[in-house]
Amino acid sequence: MISDALDTMLLALPVFCFGYPFVMAWYWIAGGILYYLGRERFMPPQDQPPQLDHWPPISIIVPCYNEEDNAEETLSAAAAVDYPDFEVIAVNDGSRDNTAAVLDELATRIPRLRVVHMAVNQGKATAMNTGALVAKHELLVCIDGDALMDPHALRWIAGAFRRPTVGALTGNPRIRNRTSVLGRLQVGEFSSIIGLIKRAQSTYGWLFTVSGVICAFRKRALHDAGWWSPRTLTDDIDVTWRIQVAGWNVLYEPNAIVWILMPETLMGLWKQRVRWAEGGVQMMEDYLRPMLRGDAPHLIPIYINYVVSVVWSYVMVATLAVGLLWLVGLDPQHSLPGFSLIPEWWGLTLCVTYLMQALVSQLLERRYEPGMLRSLFWVIWYPLAFWMITTGSTVVAVPRALRRPRKERTTWVSPDRGLR
Repeated sequence: MISDALDTMLLALPVFCFGYPFVMAWYWIAGGILYYLGRERFMPPQDQPPQLDHWPPISIIVPCYNEEDNAEETLSAAAAVDYPDFEVIAVNDGSRDNTAAVLDELATRIPRLRVVHMAVNQGKATAMNTGALVAKHELLVCIDGDALMDPHALRWIAGAFRRPTVGALTGNPRIRNRTSVLGRLQVGEFSSIIGLIKRAQSTYGWLFTVSGVICAFRKRALHDAGWWSPRTLTDDIDVTWRIQVAGWNVLYEPNAIVWILMPETLMGLWKQRVRWAEGGVQMMEDYLRPMLRGDAPHLIPIYINYVVSVVWSYVMVATLAVGLLWLVGLDPQHSLPGFSLIPEWWGLTLCVTYLMQALVSQLLERRYEPGMLRSLFWVIWYPLAFWMITTGSTVVAVPRALRRPRKERTTWVSPDRGLR
């Protein structure tokens, strides 16, 4: 009896390893299609945003740390957007390079630009809070120091905030450095994975996180949520959850486009994904009690899904360990029934699923980036790479996040910005 139960449990492990990414892929595909049918297909062209009777004034906040190479390009693009009433605030977070001098010089040439200097690096969250404190307007748009805003982004953002229940919004990051295979693969990630996930989450009623590189907030929502926390590793995940727990809605606006730089080295990509995973684990730890108390019942499904993804990562590692036993000549059949390293029906099923995911995402993304189908070869491989990176980074991040002291302020370092 016990042996049969153990065999059944062991047989469930490879089923879980295959089933979770398979189910999630179709979950995202269905959500993305529903989002398109319900909203996206009725939108005017991306370069023709809807006209409003009143354009609310907007403050663009750009936190900068060691951005002397990117500041002029980023701030010039931000100041040149097509919008009637806005300001740009650059917050120099104790940069150690020549960022301070570059920003001061830019302020003499860009009338809309104001510069705030912080004496020491206190972290992106503190820089954002500082920018929000000096901002003149209720709507805040936040971009990274290397991001180039689309000229029409603010008009689409303002249109989304017409709904009074919207407290935050996440935009649509697009990759602009594509000189390597890794860069081209990430083009696939931001379309076939991230864009599809955000569409699906918007359809189902909640978002896991805004994209820190392009997001927008009401000051009232940030006040209700307690602003950005300087003690969290990923401020974008944390503030998204706190705003939703406070009762505000968070939307995805795919027309709010920003062009970004991403890592193009394996080490740079790895460090970035481990940090993202640590932020997710911190969220899982911080919001366990609110979920158990039922403070935000609409967030319980996405919380459970994240917990399952963490469990899946560890199960995958255990299953791969069995595969290593097979490689060294041992027979895992006795310890893991149904296990095989040779792709059979499940391998073909996943391949077809990933191809469908890539095709759907490419058809959805053509509106924002014509010619996306030319990248299909790279896109169809990324779901596999995504799950591999997710597995490794999550397994490493869980113990690191649980050991990290939560009372100390989190500072930041300059990330890998790829080859340009």
